[in-house]
Amino acid sequence: MGGALTGIKVVDLSRMLPGPYCSMILADHGARVIAIEDKMSASDDRFLSPVNRNKDHMTLNLKTREGHEILLKLVRDADVLIEGFRPGAAKRLGIDYETLRRINPGIIYCSITGYGQDGPYRDMAGHDVNYLSFAGILDMIGEKNSSPCIPGIQIADLVGGGMNAAIGILLALVARERIGEGQYIDISMTDGMVGLLSIPLYILQKKGIVPQRSDSLLSHRYACYNVYETADGRYISIGAVENRFWQNLCNVLGVPEYGPLQYEEGHREEILDLFRKAFKKKTLKRWAKELRDKDVCWGKVQDLREVLNDPLFLARDMVCEVKDNRGKSVTALGIPVKLRETPGSIRTAAVGFGEGTKKILEELGYTKREIERFMEKGVV
Repeated sequence: MGGALTGIKVVDLSRMLPGPYCSMILADHGARVIAIEDKMSASDDRFLSPVNRNKDHMTLNLKTREGHEILLKLVRDADVLIEGFRPGAAKRLGIDYETLRRINPGIIYCSITGYGQDGPYRDMAGHDVNYLSFAGILDMIGEKNSSPCIPGIQIADLVGGGMNAAIGILLALVARERIGEGQYIDISMTDGMVGLLSIPLYILQKKGIVPQRSDSLLSHRYACYNVYETADGRYISIGAVENRFWQNLCNVLGVPEYGPLQYEEGHREEILDLFRKAFKKKTLKRWAKELRDKDVCWGKVQDLREVLNDPLFLARDMVCEVKDNRGKSVTALGIPVKLRETPGSIRTAAVGFGEGTKKILEELGYTKREIERFMEKGVV
């Protein structure tokens, strides 16, 4: 049957990470994605990243009259357009939502920015770390009584931008079936991060305190939800929030008397100290063997190479092999949303920059001579 989005056409004008990650999700589930960039932004190392799999790519100079006309042709039968320009830039280029909806009332137009299309920060430049900062996320990451720690993945870009954009587009596609027309989607990566604050907000409202770095219920304050160093300098995570899991862990460590004292403040430091010493007595491999069947919430802290070889992710097809555009086998990350009847698929690795330009122009009806002239004039 193909993917769930088979038959959906997406024009992606975005760059960097949020927009391409969003359109990768759509492409993985069958949408035809045409990614468009100006030649001046070309960077092979960036473009050949995994987020550009399953897509066509063309170069197009939107500042030229011909480039603008080509885009309008592409949009006439498109379902979705994604852009990541600063607020106002699309209007200056003559490709804003109001312009495009006049030629295609069904178009779903998704704008992804750092701070949204309105509000006092709309014109500010920013990157992932800035969005995390404003949203209060960064303040909660890091060691106690130390500076905030920048995470190793771009949470605001990927979740606040890419995933929320994909959700918004899917919602708009469903709504279009009911209301008969497309709509505009305003995605702010900072909004997306604020939307993740449900538990911290609950703690503030329940206890009247602002959650502190590495000092809250789900961040290092108690022994039951913590990270411990092992004898070989590795780390193991413990997430035994419920008492039954905590009691099982206490039994394994030979301290069943700590079971009823899980959240007792008077014993908190004592228990933490004992657990730190206990976990340092054995290697991570040994702990994994001992805890595997004890119904304890635990996990090995793995690096990327270990993740790529973990039997769980191999069995779940979250790590697989695909052929790149040179026919070489490369490792790819799988598709996390697994639909039984209309599963997603990795059909192609990232194509070369602008590789699909001629093919797409031919599909739009341009002749070989017209395409050559576009190339000579720097339109594509």
